[in-house]
This record gives sequence, C-alpha cells and structure tokens, in this order.
Amino acid sequence: MAYSQTNLVADLPSGAGVDLHLDLNRRGIRASLTNALRDAVRTGRLVPGTRLPASRSLASDLGVSRSTVTESYAELVAEGWLVAQQGSGTRVARRAEPHSRQTRTSRGTPNRRLPTHALMPGSTEFGEFPRAQWLAAARRALSVAPRSAFGYGDVLGRVELRTALADYLARARGVHADPDRVVICSGFHHGLKLMTEVLTARGVRAVAVESYGLHIYRDLLAEAGLQVPPLHVDGHGARTDELSALSGVGAALLTPAHQFPTGVALSPERRAAAVDWARTTDGLILEDDYDGEFRYDRQPVGAVQGLDPERVVYFGTASKSLAPGLRLAWMVLPEDLVSEVAAAKGDVESASALEQLTLAEFITSGAFDRHVRSMRQRYRRRRDQLVAELAERAPHVHVTGMAAGLQAVVELPPGTERSVLQAAGQRGLLVSGMAEFRSPLTDPDRPAPSQDALVVNYAAPSDSAWANALDALCSVMPGT
Repeated sequence: MAYSQTNLVADLPSGAGVDLHLDLNRRGIRASLTNALRDAVRTGRLVPGTRLPASRSLASDLGVSRSTVTESYAELVAEGWLVAQQGSGTRVARRAEPHSRQTRTSRGTPNRRLPTHALMPGSTEFGEFPRAQWLAAARRALSVAPRSAFGYGDVLGRVELRTALADYLARARGVHADPDRVVICSGFHHGLKLMTEVLTARGVRAVAVESYGLHIYRDLLAEAGLQVPPLHVDGHGARTDELSALSGVGAALLTPAHQFPTGVALSPERRAAAVDWARTTDGLILEDDYDGEFRYDRQPVGAVQGLDPERVVYFGTASKSLAPGLRLAWMVLPEDLVSEVAAAKGDVESASALEQLTLAEFITSGAFDRHVRSMRQRYRRRRDQLVAELAERAPHVHVTGMAAGLQAVVELPPGTERSVLQAAGQRGLLVSGMAEFRSPLTDPDRPAPSQDALVVNYAAPSDSAWANALDALCSVMPGT
C-alpha cells in the first residue's frame, strides 16, 4: 500500500487470486471502496467468477475496519455485482458483465446480450416515488421542526417518527408499539447488525434462519460468529415446530407474513409454535416484515409481534413501500432490549433527522396510506398480468405463492431452472433462480415448495419497460 496526500492506493493481494490496483479516497472510505470495486467489475478489470479477498484480509491490507469491507461487499451483493456463499467466499457475479465489452464466440459474434430487462427481487420501480407529496411533507416538517432537530439527536431516533410509526403499525400491522420501544435505523441490514451485537453479548450461539432466504443476512450472522441452522420451509412457511430440536438456538429470523422467496405465509399453528418456543426457552423471534402492506387477495395478516411483544423483535422498512434510498427502517423491541440496542447503536443518531421528520409528516398526514394503496393496486395489476400471460403462453409453468409482495415464484418443470436462466441471459433478462436463495446447510432431501423455479420481481420495471420484460420472460419458458 502507498499513501498520497488525499488518497489511499492499495493492491488486492495475489493470495486472493487477483491483483488489482484501487485508488481510494481516505474520506468516505467505505463509499470509495464500494465505488472502486463496482467500477472494476463494470469495466472488466474484475471478471465474472473472480474471488475477492476475505473481508478480514482486505481490511488488514487497507488499514480499515472489517465492518467497512463487509458493508461494502454486502452493498455490492445486494446490487448484483457480487455473490457470496458460505464456504466459497465472495466472487464477482456471473451476471456482472462489463458494459465496455461483449463476450464473443470464436466467430466474433456476441453470444450473450448485455442486460436489458431486470426482474431480480429486492427493488421497486424508483420512478414511482411520490416526489411531490414527499417534498410537500418535507416543507411542512421543516416549517415546524424544533431547534433540536438540527442537533445530533436521540439515539433511538426522532420522537416524532417513533410516535407516528407506533400509531401506524398498531393500525395497519397489528403491532403493539410504544414510541419508547421503537428504534430507528438506516435499513434492515443495520437493524439486524445491531441485534446481532446484542445477541452475541447475551451469549447466544446460534440463530435459526429459514432454509430459503437472502444469503447476505445469513452471512452477517455467521460473520459475527453465530451458527445459522436452517429451518425447513414448506407450503405452510418455516417449520417452527422444529425449533426445539435445534441445539443452542437463542433466536429465529423469520419472514412470517410473506416468506422470502417462496411466497408462502406462516400458518397460524406455526406462528403459535414460534411464540411458544420463545416463551419456553427465553428465546427471541426476529420478525422481518419487509412487505407486509402488500397483500392483494385479502387484508394483510397481522404481525406475529402482536402475539407476544416481549418475545418478538419486529423489523419494518421504507425500502419496499417508498424507496431504499431513504435509508430508513425501524425496530419495535421488547422492553428489556431497548437499552442494549441503544448501547449497540452508539451515541449519535445514524439516520437523517430531516428525513425522519419528513416521514413522520408523510405518515400522519395520510400521504403514506394513500401511496401504499396506490402501489398495492399497481402491483396487483402487474401480478395479474404476469399470471395471465404465463397461463396463455406457457401453461405448463405455474405461478405459486400468495398474491402478495413485489415478486412471484414461477414454478418450472423439474431440472430446468439452470437452462432457463441461461436462456434468460441470452435474451438480456436478469432474473433469479430459486437455488440462489437456498441455504447451503439445507437438507437436500427436503426441498422448498418449488425446487426448480424463478423468483420474478414484477414491481421493478417501469411501465414503458414492463411489456417487453414480460415478453422476454415468457419467451424463455421451457417448451415455448
């Protein structure tokens, strides 16, 4: 490594399988590292499949904290530039083709199109963000903001937002929330990281996770030294009745309202089993209610937290209902966890006070409810179009899971998932297969409800791009 007046210049070590020169700004090192790695992938300096250094090694080489590197990697994984699997490290994603060149066959013709349609789960259509309404809320919030809003703030978050959320969550999600038990954080990842610190400090050795889910959260837990035994998922959600058979588990991370990615709901019996387990063992349920507002065939099922507020940590976020760029999420905590989470969070509020005040005004004015209703109608139409088009053009595939959320599961004939993904790549279609979300510790003899399937995000494309994206998806279905 060599230092200049303003920049940090580093080479990724050859022991990682790659030598790469990075020019990093010493101020804002995490963002700088993220941008440098993203640019290296985009331009082809890091080719698909390249293994990156372990977070601990790269942090040591750069002279930064390991959390800086892991957060940078996690952001790039979430964006699709990198993939991380337990036991095989972090690698450049196969989909992350450089924009400056095309892979060519021996005859000099392209054999793979650059991505033109993105149906990968995890994002919304950013053009639908309610700019005018948000700006109006921001103006109202600023006009009455107290002087304290411009200081460092309460570590729990602005009381205005915590109060607004407590009222909204009680009304819309059946959550028992007092403002003093609501903690604002800068995303679900941040909230889970805080809980991980609290759990490890309490001596918890293992957190059960659903056998299908996002690997970045399994990795976060594992990197903190926690074991992550999988809970099998079937057509009724996670097998919470099996929690008592897992040794040393002190908490369970669940998506009860809409299991990600299989799209099923946790049955009433298994909700009760989860709470009974937590009461009996002094354990905790970590409830990720990532898209609980979006149910299309009936009223949304209330949160598990309502069954026992002292045994459930409830997580919510503005990422799906508004936009991930707001970096606003929240936890509703059991009373005895508030001080521990506050201590883990630190002395200074991490989320913008002005954005918190704006969201509080957005909720209390009724604008949030109106926006959610509008998006619920939009996403329902998209899902209905997806189901109808597949039924007409590919009747041998099936859309499974609830009519809810931002993505649907398209069940494929056995053994065809990989070939369909390859065909999608040829059409410039970015879409995820079910296997991508499978925990490596899952018993291979206990598959998910849809073992060969695509997880299709129908919420992400713009209105102008949706028809072509849907056409591309239908064209790669087996037998079409």
